Amino acid sequence: MKVDGYEIPEGLYYSREHEWVKVEGDRCRVGITDYAQATLHDIVYVELPKIGSRVSQMQQLGTVESVKAVSEIYSPISGEVLEVNEELSKHPELVNESPYERGWIAIIKPSSLEADLRNLMDPRGYSEFLRALLKK
Repeated sequence: MKVDGYEIPEGLYYSREHEWVKVEGDRCRVGITDYAQATLHDIVYVELPKIGSRVSQMQQLGTVESVKAVSEIYSPISGEVLEVNEELSKHPELVNESPYERGWIAIIKPSSLEADLRNLMDPRGYSEFLRALLKK
């Protein structure tokens, strides 16, 4: 699905702050959306969370720095950071090039997944949210 050229893949959940989460069994992969990376422009640095750290839903997970701004990344779910995408340390531009595949940020073991997912949007809900945002 696309909205104004921004990719919104099926099978993911989305936050109002433009992060996504993909449930992969008992783990969740998270990153920022195509819209988020496009509005940031050329990403030059990604501050990754620490492995083993605990995160709460919609609290800071890391930051993304572009040539234009520094933006916080919020965790779409609560849990423990199991893995981070170390490739972003050398190649932060992967977030621009492949936000849903190679540019993921972290893998989290969720602590309250069902409750957290109720606070997120499915692809249809996020596409409506993005359409409304772009009309402003």
